[in-house]
Amino acid sequence: MDSVSSDEVYQDQILPHVSRTFALTIPQLPPALSIPVTSAYLLCRIADTIEDEPALSAPETLAFLQRFSAVAGGIGDPKALARDLEHRLSDRTLPTERDLVSNMDRVVRVTANLGEAQHAAIQRCVELMCYGMPRFQFNASVKGLPKSSDLDDYCYYVAGVVGEMLTDLFCDYSADIERRRAALVALAASFAQGLQMTNILKDVWEDRGRGACWLPQDVFTRHGVDLAQVSNEINDPRFSAGMTELVAVAHAHLRNALDYTLLIPGKEKGIRRFCLWAIGLAILTLRKIAHNPGFTAGAQVKVSRTAVSMTMLMTNTFIGNDWMLRRLFSVAARGLPLARLPELRRPRPAPVMSDDAEREQHARRRCGSSGS
Repeated sequence: MDSVSSDEVYQDQILPHVSRTFALTIPQLPPALSIPVTSAYLLCRIADTIEDEPALSAPETLAFLQRFSAVAGGIGDPKALARDLEHRLSDRTLPTERDLVSNMDRVVRVTANLGEAQHAAIQRCVELMCYGMPRFQFNASVKGLPKSSDLDDYCYYVAGVVGEMLTDLFCDYSADIERRRAALVALAASFAQGLQMTNILKDVWEDRGRGACWLPQDVFTRHGVDLAQVSNEINDPRFSAGMTELVAVAHAHLRNALDYTLLIPGKEKGIRRFCLWAIGLAILTLRKIAHNPGFTAGAQVKVSRTAVSMTMLMTNTFIGNDWMLRRLFSVAARGLPLARLPELRRPRPAPVMSDDAEREQHARRRCGSSGS
């Protein structure tokens, strides 16, 4: 077995240990997509591990993210970065995440051997994520985000960029999908925001226990709530009203997610399954939150295994039937509030690399242009 094949085996082996959800959905994709999507997810997970490490100061986190962004793009030594990072990881980092960090070079090697378009899509995603995440994490507190637009921006950098990357990968894979690129791109970040907002709402109390809150204060101000003062020990109907308002926004984004998925040709059953399973579980989670907005722990609004199995069965049965898929979504979303979304995402600024990485990339481009 050559080194790249061995590295792909490692990716498949580590994936279920760092994400049970993606370990279910990624294998539904055709092989030409499952390998790059696995690589992309694992790279994003490494970025998350760096971001979440409490032993690192804010400047150290930024420096490690900049180094990782460069390494993911082919600049620098991933083994050296892994060694430096491993020494700084605390007991808060799970053993499987530590294993992934130590094998960073294997994931980077798989990514480097992908096609040019695939590699570029993944590199852009990682760069933007590493650029945007720390700008929110450094200011994270139980006070929440000031405005709903800040929540939109946060969701873009932690999830929307992934939606755009997947769109690039899907379009590179299929000429039929490529012909629908413009419509897909318009919905990609919204799709991802629907999933991310659902997780934010579900995990609100767990995040708060870690000293962070990603809810927008302006929504709760309308209901007379100061996010800095809320507690899961007090059932406050005003807080529940704010949560319900955000459920309506997430619901609207998930409707865009369904529109996005139905733009994928029906013959691409694997890609549709990959999307629909995530959408189905998210809408069922929103329904549980809407029915119990005063929940005090994420486990109280977790979707049951039976519901997961039923979602997979029903979507598989009607995978190519757009009318039935819309009908299934409507049934699952029945009774949920629905917001009117503002204009969808605007272009984002380019990521900023460290000076050393930028100089090295510039030097590489000059060497390439001179025929070296």
